[in-house]
Amino acid sequence: MDKFSYIANAHVSYIDELYSSFKNDPSSIDPSWKEFFEGFDFALANYGEEENGSSSSVASSTSVPKNGSLATPGTIMDMEQLPKEIKVRALIHAHRSRAHLRSKTNPVRERRDRKALIDPQDFGLGDADMNTVFQAGNEIGIGSAKLSDIISALKTIYEGPMGFEYLYIRDPEMLDWFKTKVEKEALAFNPSVEEKKRILFKLNQAVVFENFLHTKYLGQKRFSLEGGESTIPFLDAVINTSAKHGVEEVMIGMAHRGRLNVLANIMGKTYEQIFSEFEGTAKPDLTMGDGDVKYHMGYSSDIVTPEDNKVHLKLAPNPSHLEAVNPVVEGFIRAKIDSEHQGNAKKALPILIHGDAAVAGQGIVYEVTQMAGLKGYNTGGTIHFVINNQVGFTTDFDDARSSIYCTDVAKIIDAPVIHVNGDNAEAVVFAAKLAAEFRQKFSKDIFVDMVCYRRHGHNESDEPKFTQPELYNIISKHPNPREIYIKRLTERGDFDAKIAAQMDEEFRQLLQDRLNMVKEKPLPYQATKFEREWGNLRRSKPEDFEQSPETGIQEDQITKVAEALTTIPKGFKPIKQIEVQMKQRKDMFFESKELNWAAAELLAYGSLLLEGKTVRITGQDVQRGTFSHRHAVIHDANTNQPYNSLKEMKERKGQFHIYNSLLSEYAVLGFEYGYGMANPNSLTIWEGQFGDFANGAQTMIDQFISSGESKWQKQNGIVMLLPHGYEGQGPEHSNARPERFLQLSAEYNMIVANVTEPSNFFHLLRRQLTWEFRKPCIVMSPKSLLRHPKVISPLSEFTSGTFREVLPDTTVATKDVKRVILCTGKVYYDLEEAREKEKIKNVAIIRIEQLHPLPKKQILDVLNQYKGAEVVWVQEEPENMGYWNYLLRLLYKDLPMQVIARKPSASPATGYNKVHVEEQKNIVSQALKV
Repeated sequence: MDKFSYIANAHVSYIDELYSSFKNDPSSIDPSWKEFFEGFDFALANYGEEENGSSSSVASSTSVPKNGSLATPGTIMDMEQLPKEIKVRALIHAHRSRAHLRSKTNPVRERRDRKALIDPQDFGLGDADMNTVFQAGNEIGIGSAKLSDIISALKTIYEGPMGFEYLYIRDPEMLDWFKTKVEKEALAFNPSVEEKKRILFKLNQAVVFENFLHTKYLGQKRFSLEGGESTIPFLDAVINTSAKHGVEEVMIGMAHRGRLNVLANIMGKTYEQIFSEFEGTAKPDLTMGDGDVKYHMGYSSDIVTPEDNKVHLKLAPNPSHLEAVNPVVEGFIRAKIDSEHQGNAKKALPILIHGDAAVAGQGIVYEVTQMAGLKGYNTGGTIHFVINNQVGFTTDFDDARSSIYCTDVAKIIDAPVIHVNGDNAEAVVFAAKLAAEFRQKFSKDIFVDMVCYRRHGHNESDEPKFTQPELYNIISKHPNPREIYIKRLTERGDFDAKIAAQMDEEFRQLLQDRLNMVKEKPLPYQATKFEREWGNLRRSKPEDFEQSPETGIQEDQITKVAEALTTIPKGFKPIKQIEVQMKQRKDMFFESKELNWAAAELLAYGSLLLEGKTVRITGQDVQRGTFSHRHAVIHDANTNQPYNSLKEMKERKGQFHIYNSLLSEYAVLGFEYGYGMANPNSLTIWEGQFGDFANGAQTMIDQFISSGESKWQKQNGIVMLLPHGYEGQGPEHSNARPERFLQLSAEYNMIVANVTEPSNFFHLLRRQLTWEFRKPCIVMSPKSLLRHPKVISPLSEFTSGTFREVLPDTTVATKDVKRVILCTGKVYYDLEEAREKEKIKNVAIIRIEQLHPLPKKQILDVLNQYKGAEVVWVQEEPENMGYWNYLLRLLYKDLPMQVIARKPSASPATGYNKVHVEEQKNIVSQALKV
């Protein structure tokens, strides 16, 4: 690009074309270009004569230059021919677009030369123009002004301690608002004496906390905030400003860096509570689970801001897996918005605190960012704050990302980015207030990238000089943000020396008090509506799993749901296939009185909605269902208008949400876990397109779903529906990996089920909210059974009864039985079909519908009827997969048993249909001894 080009990598012939379009129809182009071209025409009209006396005419040439990156003489991009007024406007535009590349945001080293091309000479302006007055000063709100003053203002706004990236925003109102805020307020920003005291007070607190721990617990892991202490005034300002604009609750998701400081100085957790965890004097209650390390635990508090606004704060518990907590926070906040705030997203704010290496490196960040504007996942905008300490453990940022900035993911959703120097506390607070106001006004995400440093290694016992000796030599001599701020305030005369000395004395007293263990008063706390509802529940006991609770419903409830599911509004014209399905649905409910899988499932949801419970289902294509069975939402053939039967149900008391998700598993499952963590009265369901797609979300399963109750005492009733079964669809569409879930199963932590009857599935879903506790439920859900003629249940099984963990065989006489087959899932129907066909009377087939907690007593009770019969376990899965290893471990003392399965395999299934058919036949014939 030549040095006169002021747009990042702009193609000049394209700009000529834009100008040509503007001449034909000004409204046809982007508003920012329209504004620029209007200024251009204005300058031509008023300053047509150049200083050499010759008339400056600009042709709207359509000829494309030989080299698109060079300005062609006589076109709009020919800088030498442009009037000076336009050159100054171009200089302003360049600063808006590229000055962030030169802003002084790095507190400990010079920034690299990123070729910003924003100097006057890049625009044909020189020393001789410095005293000339230009109208372009109006553009940045300083009126007509000398070029030297315009440049000075631009440097203050755009090349100071903050760098702004926002020119890519495509919403004209948002762009104009942000630009005006930046240019008017950054120039005039001067906090009041009270605000300055507040900033210094929060910095004092942050530094005292780190000094205290560093003195008292030298060498212990605490993942200190030192170098990034301005995080505390940032969060303080975001919360206070947001509260002023209507926010009533805030949930923070963050990793371990600075977490303890945030707990103490933002959440109000007392030092006593924190250091009892350090010293191990806090007695853990291991009956509540195994617990987690101190820098992973969550916390809740109520704070009152300086303006007397009450805010409910939550810090989400999280694992060491960086950024994994992000979708959980978003899901939690969405549940609060849906239920407690009646859909008003301006009352609840998610704040995600990232590390620079993690925000650039973890794919979950992209997934969650992509969710921001989707109706199923929108939370009214997230404030993203990056503690950018320029190193990931030992990895330099050169090795951590290809992009210039760690926050470049923001651009996919037009979210503005503020880069700010962590040593400039006032600039950090300005960024915090701007971020809070922007979020509340536009309900959109915004990123603040605070460039700072890490005083110690990754943890306090780590030596950073092994890998960054030069940087750490600089850091070791660098004053902390508090010292820098006191010096700045005193030098500027903002405080007289007396106030500075007084606050310094307060700082030393605060530190001494903490070291002397002076008691602090914990903040008063009032439970939220959801927390009170959680409080009405209890922990599960082993005996809860011996017998499922009653989950049947009244006949009139069935009628209400059936009417909703079989009624189409007047004038609504679905496609032919849907008309057929609706007729089948009507016949099932009102004629044959036998329900298939989809009808039973929808009946479960409808019955819960009549009871005032929330039902939320998301996943890929869930409205229709991957296998075209659910049709919870149908579409008008002519208008494409959707119709959601259960949402329109008369007498519905609860909320019904069903959303087709983006093509993500990790973030979507995390979001639903967060939703279920917030609302105990929501049946929250994630359905995989196929069961093994869940392996893209393994982090959520391992770190949250299977272990969250044990680690953090957080119950969750999330349901995962994972289509599973061997029907010849190949390695990726046959197996939901039940063995993985069973390996994670212990201490009654979750339900793992493979259900074979519609009514049993109905009772399983209702049991989730009938229990006086909550457990995650993993279901190996069917594919071919959705339309299997034998997979139907009479309506009588829905009006009474419970979930049945074991289904005994009622078709054979017990005295004739020589072999008992234990199995689970779809293979039962293959076995049953062959047994019927071959007229076999001496083999009983028992289905285990729930695998964890294993209904051992029920299994042994059923087997006791078949004295002397041989017992075999039959599964479709390879021997090294499926349920065999789990069952062997739990039953080997009580039950001698052989296995019939596919051979041990590396891949879950064959890709060849012929081979599949042969393998399936072998399993069935071996099992039945045909």
